[in-house]
Amino acid sequence: MNLCDYNTLRALLSRHGFHFSRTMGQNFLIDPRIPAGIADASGAGPGWGVLEIGPGAGCLTRELSARAERVAAVELDRKLLPVLAETLADCPNVTVIPGDVLRLDLAALAADSFPGLRCMVCANLPYNITTPVLTRLVETERFQAITVLLQKEVAYRLAAPQGSSDGGAFSLWLQFFCETEVLFDVPSEKFLPRPKVDSAVLRCVRRERPAVDVEDQDWFFRVVRGAFLLRRKTLANSLASALPEFPKDAIQASITACGLPEGVRGERLTLRDFAKLSEALRSGTA
Repeated sequence: MNLCDYNTLRALLSRHGFHFSRTMGQNFLIDPRIPAGIADASGAGPGWGVLEIGPGAGCLTRELSARAERVAAVELDRKLLPVLAETLADCPNVTVIPGDVLRLDLAALAADSFPGLRCMVCANLPYNITTPVLTRLVETERFQAITVLLQKEVAYRLAAPQGSSDGGAFSLWLQFFCETEVLFDVPSEKFLPRPKVDSAVLRCVRRERPAVDVEDQDWFFRVVRGAFLLRRKTLANSLASALPEFPKDAIQASITACGLPEGVRGERLTLRDFAKLSEALRSGTA
């Protein structure tokens, strides 16, 4: 069964009485080259366990099953469970897990599903849960790599070079823990139903250690988030709003001491710049 064939897919879903849910962000791939390309790009193979989020009708799941040792596919929409039971009937290394990935204990799931295996994530993510899902996946240290299809604009923002206007606090958080790269674009016509925007495949590989050394990660990320609180304002003004315990002149002095221009904006700082600045501010309170 070609799950990416438009007519085959429509007949399958109709047979099971399935209707797409806009609130769940369901968009199924209808070009077989895309799930095959995503599975190849993920690096799945022998010795790997793969967590898939939102398998849909199972087109990417089958590609992962053909490559990986084990696949655990988490599906929130229970109406898709009978569909997956049919499409994955000949994939004995796949387990479908009903549930919400934002509520599951992912560390326990990985331990139970992939004993003795290295773990990765590969998924066609709903646009509306990209940030919280990526946050949970990165915070679950068991996953060594994350390959996801998501909104194109978001993918490029998360892989933006540090110090560019395209990045933000979350992209810096992600790049602190992972090396990020956009692999290829997927136009909107490759989905059913067709979304209003194009997509892209983002790959995140966990670093052996964070990109920069910091004494206090919580404080470091408070400074990073604070720098983007008032994005159109200068770094000093944004941090003065985000860190009310610091006088603005003390913030400006720390910025200057780090060799940064007086009127610099937060978006122009790299992780290394933020490490120096957060330490300068922290030391100033000692």
